[in-house]
Formats: sequence, C-alpha cells, structure tokens
Amino acid sequence: MSRKEAPRPGLLKAALAGRITNQEAATALGISRRQVQRLKRRWQAGGLAALLHGLRGRPSNRRLPAPVRRQAATLLQTTYAGFNDVHLTEKLRELHELPISRPSVRRLRQALGIPAQRPRRPPKHRSRRARADAVGRLVQLDGSPFAWLEDRGPGGTLLGAIDDASGQIVALWFRPEEDLHGYAVLLNQLGRTHGLPLTLYGDRLNVFVRNDVHWTRDEQLAGAQSPTHFGRMLQELGIGYIAAGSPQAKGRIERLWATLQDRLVKELRLRRVATLAAANAYLPIFITDYNRRFAAGAATLPAVWRKPPREFARVLSCRYARVVARDNTVTVSGRVVQLPPGPRGRSWAGLTVDVRELLDGRLLVFAADTLVTQQPPPGPGFILKPRSGPGGDRRRRQHLTASTATPQLVQDRRSTTSRPSTPSAKTHSRPAADHPWLRSLRRHVALKALRTAQRRG
Repeated sequence: MSRKEAPRPGLLKAALAGRITNQEAATALGISRRQVQRLKRRWQAGGLAALLHGLRGRPSNRRLPAPVRRQAATLLQTTYAGFNDVHLTEKLRELHELPISRPSVRRLRQALGIPAQRPRRPPKHRSRRARADAVGRLVQLDGSPFAWLEDRGPGGTLLGAIDDASGQIVALWFRPEEDLHGYAVLLNQLGRTHGLPLTLYGDRLNVFVRNDVHWTRDEQLAGAQSPTHFGRMLQELGIGYIAAGSPQAKGRIERLWATLQDRLVKELRLRRVATLAAANAYLPIFITDYNRRFAAGAATLPAVWRKPPREFARVLSCRYARVVARDNTVTVSGRVVQLPPGPRGRSWAGLTVDVRELLDGRLLVFAADTLVTQQPPPGPGFILKPRSGPGGDRRRRQHLTASTATPQLVQDRRSTTSRPSTPSAKTHSRPAADHPWLRSLRRHVALKALRTAQRRG
C-alpha cells in the first residue's frame, strides 16, 4: 500500500462507524464524497485488498513498445556507445524518429548495466564564511555590465569594490567595458580615499590572473608564470589576491550588484544622467548615502588600511623592457621616446631599460632604477591597456639587465662583444633554378671545364 493509500482504512472505518461524515473523510483524503462512498462499498465487499489500485502490478499503458525498447537498446550498445543520456535522446529522436524521453533512456541504460558517462554528484557542502575581522583586511571587487543609464545613454560596466568587514562601498567607477584601465582607476581611487587593503578577492578574469597555459623558458626555470600587469601592480604594493572559484564565493559584492541595479539606476534616472562621465561624477554622492544607510558597524579590531607609497602613480602602470636603439630612442606601441645623453655624454644604445606607461598616459624610462626621461600623455582620451602580454617582450632583452647596467658598462661591452641580434623567424629556402646567382655559377663551371679540356688536348 502506498503512502497515499495508507490513511484510507482508518478513515473508512470511522466513516462506517458513524464517527465522521463522508464529507469529512473526503476532505482528509483529498477526494470527492462520491469516491468515499465507492471506497466504503469496496471495503465492505473485499476488505483491505479491495482498496488497492486496480492497475497495481500490471504494466503501464504508457510504457514504451517492445520494438522501440529493443531498437533503442541495440543502438545504445553499438552505434551510440559512450553517448550521454541527453545526447543519445536527441539522436534517437532526430535520426531514428523514436518517441523516447531522457528518463526512459536513463532507465534503459541502467537496466542494461551501463554506467553513466558523468555520474551525478550530490551538491557540495558549503559553509558560510565569516566576515573579515578588521576593515581593510579583505576587499571584494568585481564588474557588472548592465543598462545603468537605461535608454538615455550608452551601455557600460560598473566596477566596484566593497569592504568585507563593514560592507561599505570603498570604490565605484563606470567604464564602457571591464578592462585594465578601469581596475587601475578603481585601485587608485581606493588607495587615495581609504588606503591599501591587505587582500583583494575577485574572479578569474584575465586582467587579474593568467588564464593561458604558455610558459616561457624563464618562467619554467623560475617555476612560476609571470603575473599580469595588474598582478604586477599588486605585487609591488604588497596586496594579496584570492581568485574565487565561483560567484557564490564572493557573494557580498554579488548581492551589492542586485541592490545597485535597483537603487542606483533609479537615482540616475531622477537626475537624468545620460553619460558615463556624468554618472562617475555622481558616484561619490551615492557612495556616501549608501554607506550611511547600509554599512555595518565598525569591526572589533582597528582598521588595517595601509598608506600608499610615495611613488603610487608609478606603480599603477604597465612595465615593458626595451632595448635602446642606436639613435637613443625606445618605442612603446608607436610612441617614440628620445633619451638625452647619459653621464659624460655617453650613449644609451644597446642598454635594456624599463619603460613604464602610467595611468594618466605618461611614459617614464628608467635605467638602474634611475629616471632617465619622461614623455607627456598623448591626450585626454588615453586608455591604459597591455601593449604585450606578460613576458611578451623578453625576446628583446639582453643578458645585461637594467638593474646592473650603466652607460659606461654598455660602452665597455660594445668594445669587446658585438651587439646581439634579435632572433629571426625567417627560414632558409633553396633558390629557384633560374636564379641569377645559379646562372652565373653554371657559366663559371662550364668555362672552367672547357679550359681544362683545352689544356689536356
């Protein structure tokens, strides 16, 4: 007797004894009053066995026909061996026109004793992570593409950072897309207004962490991949980074997006903001109001924000190693920087220097940690972006590094060794048969053979 049928005997006995009415029994069983009357007659005629469903133990009227089951079983073990249940169901319907569902395919596979391609796993247990014990110890950051300006302006992505301990917004910035420039601006805003946190918690975006499998020779020898440009900034600032394995891991900022997509959108609508620049100008007002309303109380421990270094602007940059050309210039993405004469008028040619492209667009050239020259920004619309991947400019480096080289050493080095040439990607090929060099060579061989024959004759 099923769980649904188990209460019936007791209620029918009570109804037959007159302790309850037929309507009360029908309400308790979830059936009609006339059905209760039928069950009472069946109970009086056949007892407990009469209350069981009449189709109990008989094949279902909706079962698959035997030929369909045999054909599907044959295809499962031959043509489509190794297919998962969903894929196999699609093939049976599209190519063989078999009216079969995915649960039927699963039951058929289990009856044949064939294991699943990807066994079902129970959901992994997750524990709630406690908040950080101090403000500034952990900051979560992320980006949210959304129609923030609705139909009044262009689409954009809101980059944000929230303190894990207090839940207060520490930085917000609108960008057309999620990129390095936006997160560098966010880090600059965070450092200037609050300070540097101990750890950042974000996702596995390629701006933050390396997602490629390429290892250069130097990386293999070091046993670790070079960081991204943003990762290099964090290393110089002493900020750790935790890459979340799922959106739920950084749920605090994910829940923040749900709030901002409701409140911030409406606040921008009230002020008729139609450009990302105007929206960025309003963000400080919104952050102050939000933190006043929703930020949690102060943590038990004092804040652990750290003061940014004096050269904070230099750290927020992309760094490239460049070899100075013979005309004492270095080039970064088409921008040519002329180096002034070195000490005692020495030339910088052949020296590997460190070129930094700052967030505001300036180019700084360093040799042995000494600023050699700088170039002003190209214009107000400058966007900081990687000109080459991490380690991408190493093919241009020499064995002489910028940390130990000086113009005097380069001058001495050029006097004893030749300047190393960059590796060439050209391949050697055999010249064509009608090449002028080969024609002259054949003519020379023929004349030599003729003279030899004349001397012997």
